[in-house]
Amino acid sequence: MTRTARFTLDPAFRIGEVNPRLFGSFVEHLGRCVYTGIYEPEHPTADEAGLRTDVLDLVRELGVTAIRYPGGNFVSGYKWEDSVGPAEDRPRRLDLAWRSTETNRFGLSEYIAFLKKVGPRAEPMMALNLGTRGVAEALELQEYANHPAGTALSERRISHGDKDPFGISLWCLGNEMDGPWQTGHKTAEEYGRVAAETARAMRQMDPSVELVACGSSSQSMPTFAEWEATVLAETYELVDYISLHAYYQPENGDIDSFLASAVDMESFIENVVATADHVGARLKSKKRINLSFDEWNVWYISKWHEIENSGERDWAEAPRLLEDNYSVTDAVVFGSLLIALLRHADRVTVACLAQLVNVIAPIMTEPGGPAWRQTTFFPFAQAAKYGRGEVLDVRVDSPTYETSKYGTADLLHATAVRAADGSVTVFAVNRDRTEALPLEVRLNGLESTRVVEHSVLADADPDARNTLTEPERVAPRAGEGASLEGGVLNAVLEPLSWNVIRLG
Repeated sequence: MTRTARFTLDPAFRIGEVNPRLFGSFVEHLGRCVYTGIYEPEHPTADEAGLRTDVLDLVRELGVTAIRYPGGNFVSGYKWEDSVGPAEDRPRRLDLAWRSTETNRFGLSEYIAFLKKVGPRAEPMMALNLGTRGVAEALELQEYANHPAGTALSERRISHGDKDPFGISLWCLGNEMDGPWQTGHKTAEEYGRVAAETARAMRQMDPSVELVACGSSSQSMPTFAEWEATVLAETYELVDYISLHAYYQPENGDIDSFLASAVDMESFIENVVATADHVGARLKSKKRINLSFDEWNVWYISKWHEIENSGERDWAEAPRLLEDNYSVTDAVVFGSLLIALLRHADRVTVACLAQLVNVIAPIMTEPGGPAWRQTTFFPFAQAAKYGRGEVLDVRVDSPTYETSKYGTADLLHATAVRAADGSVTVFAVNRDRTEALPLEVRLNGLESTRVVEHSVLADADPDARNTLTEPERVAPRAGEGASLEGGVLNAVLEPLSWNVIRLG
């Protein structure tokens, strides 16, 4: 078999338009994501609101859009009333999800102010507590946040210094309610019922709200697919999205399977689409449910379980939790997961990288010290910048390799996005750990005549990473030799690499 990987691009064959919300992220009250992450009033760079401006600069550079808040597992014990009003009057609470103490110094108003400073692309995505609370509390939060004035709750918001409504249009109906670890865990029937009642009531207040029902916490859950079918049978005409969550790590040193993690992600997406469409067909509905992949990342979850089972957590404030330090290998897998999302942009119209700062995050900080980019920062920032437009249908003819977890997998994982101006960006990963992969792309009916840029993230040391002491050890660099002649793009993808090839 030839070692060259090939595919053809043609504007007549396309997947769909990329929704900007595909480049969302996630801020949870977990570890140091909020405190000493985005919010540190004592920091030398802090603004008048206590937000770290060095972090704000990096968040803008990252290009995130919708930012989901305040959880995550945290939300299932969250009392929104604790997070509003004068900060000095807010109560300290125990957070059962992460066995920490929550000060509530950063709350709802601060979150909205943070979004405004990130910029106009960043919109709120608010999660509701359907674990320990229900319909009434959801309506109270909706009224406080969104009603202009003239009611007790809207006037309370105004008295707290926020005259203008927050304008939250995108709401998550709980979080991971299928998981036994979730405070207030429910069966599919129990959750489907409360989600439907909450959705119906919220639409009475505002018919235009967009609502996300909880799907399975992973494809490996024993209730997977049955959960979605049961929940959607109750909520199909009341919600807009069903959620997906997935995290990946190498298991037992199996790097080859880890590099093929997107095989599982694409299977997960396609199986949820099939389940949702089956429910729609059964209900004879003309409506289509889209997918909100509102938690995804590389996460060394086995390390977390070791800490979780050690009994060492002690209700600390903003403890160092889930602070994974990402390697080049992790970044290549991460880029492949981004490709998987783009390849399904017709149905995945919301996605949230979990999380934004410090907690399994592309941005790291030190209290009182610097902020820096992890290796995973770069694929996300490039995809958020150049992955805007229409995703073209990419069917690869690629050499393959064998994995113990996912069977036969392509060495090439790729997609392409055509921008409004006709330019095309190819995103490609070479999963081969030792050999370069020649790439040939035929362009049919496209106007591209030259290679504008070939950016590569790779390293002779696949374990290379950015740290406090070496914050710029890894960064994308220019690739060599890519050419476009006679409507054919030729390039060589380095071993174990994330590639962005821009055509003009």
